[in-house]
Amino acid sequence: MSEATDAVLYRANHPESFWRLLTNPAPGAADWDDAMRRAAGVLPTPAVPSSGSLDELLANTLGEGQFGSDHWRLDPFKRAYYLAKPLLPRGLCRNLRRLSRTATERSFGLRWPIEDRYARFQWAIAQEVLERVGRKAASHIHFWPQGHEFAFAITHDVETADGQAFARTVADLDAHYGFRSSFNFVPEGYRLDWKLIDELRDRGFEIGVHGLNHDGNGFSSYAEFMRRAERINGYARELGAVGFRAPLTHRNPAWMQALDIEYDLSFFDTDPYEPIPGGTMSIWPFMIGHFVELPYTLVQDHTLIKVLQESTPAIWLRKLPFLRRYHGLALVGTHPDYLMDTTTWQVYADFLKAMRAQGDFWHALPRDIARWWRARSAAESVAGLAGGVVRTIGAPAAGEHPAAATAAQAS
Repeated sequence: MSEATDAVLYRANHPESFWRLLTNPAPGAADWDDAMRRAAGVLPTPAVPSSGSLDELLANTLGEGQFGSDHWRLDPFKRAYYLAKPLLPRGLCRNLRRLSRTATERSFGLRWPIEDRYARFQWAIAQEVLERVGRKAASHIHFWPQGHEFAFAITHDVETADGQAFARTVADLDAHYGFRSSFNFVPEGYRLDWKLIDELRDRGFEIGVHGLNHDGNGFSSYAEFMRRAERINGYARELGAVGFRAPLTHRNPAWMQALDIEYDLSFFDTDPYEPIPGGTMSIWPFMIGHFVELPYTLVQDHTLIKVLQESTPAIWLRKLPFLRRYHGLALVGTHPDYLMDTTTWQVYADFLKAMRAQGDFWHALPRDIARWWRARSAAESVAGLAGGVVRTIGAPAAGEHPAAATAAQAS
C-alpha cells in the first residue's frame, strides 16, 4: 500500500476526536493543526514529519512509520528462525531471545517500560488549543465510563493443547479476584475444546481468535496472509469472536483490514523484546482502519519472567501511576501455557491481588472497551453516551504536571 493509503488508516484518531471537547464555539481545523505543530516537539524526531502533516504524524506514531518502510518485514534471520522453530526445543528458543536482549535494548528507539511522549503530546495539544481560542479551561467527554481514572483489561493467549487444558484454572484465578478476561484460541493449532469455550462464555469470559495456527509464518507474504484471513474470519464467526491477536505479535496494519473483527490486540505502546520491536506510543485505544486497536501496555508474561527473569509483578505495577495519570488503558497479555510454571503463576496471582486493591479503574472485557471507545468517539454529547462523564481540561498551575490539570465536573 502507498504511504498515503497507510496514513488514511489512522485519520480517525485526530486529536479533536481524542479529546472530545465540549466548547461552543468549537476550535476550528486551523486551531487543531497549529496546536499539533506546536506540540510535536515532544515526540521522537523520526516521528515528526517535515511536511507538518497530521495524517503523516499519526501514521508515524500510531502506525509505527517512524521505524521505516520495512518495519513489518522480518529480517532474513528471523524468517529462517520461524521456519525452523517447530523443530527447536522451547528452552533453546528462550535462550535465543535472552541473547538478543542487549543488542535490542541498545538499538531501540522508544523508551521502555514507560514511553510518555505521545501522552505528553496529546496534553500539549490541548493546552495549545485552549491558548489559541483564548480559554483557560474547557469541558470534554472523559475517557472512561462513570469517571474511572483508567481502564483495565486481561487477555490470555492459548497457544497449545496443554494451555487449553489449563485455561479453566486460569479463569478460576481471575474470577477469584473478581475479574473476567478474554481467552484467545488458535483454531488450527489443536483440537478446540468446545465444552470449555461454552463454559468460559457462560461464566462471563470472552472468546477471541489467536491467528490460524502458531507457526510464525502468518505474515510471510500478502498471499499467505489473505489465505489465512479467510479461514480466520470463518472461525471467528463460528466462535462468536470479535477480537483477534496475531501470534508472536507479527503484524501488518494494512493487510489486517481483511479481518472481520471489531478490535485487535496485536500492537503495543512500547516493547523492544517482540520479534518486531517498536510501538504505537499510545496508551489508549485507537482506530486502525475499520477496527479498534487495544494496545497492550503491560509487558507480556513470557517476556517478564523468561526474558527479563523477573520474579515479581513490580514492572507491571510501577507503570500504573503513569497510566492512571493520563487516564490510559492497562492491558496485560498472559498465556495459560506459561502460567503452568510456578513462578509465572505466582507473579500473575500477586498482580491480580494488587490490582484488586487499586479500586479506581474500569475493569471490562476487551470487546466492551473497544465498543465504549467507538461510542465515545461518535457521541454528539455526553447525554447520549451511557456512562459518560464530563471533565475539565485546564492550563496547569505553576509546577503542576499537565495531566493533573484534568479535573472532575458534574455531567
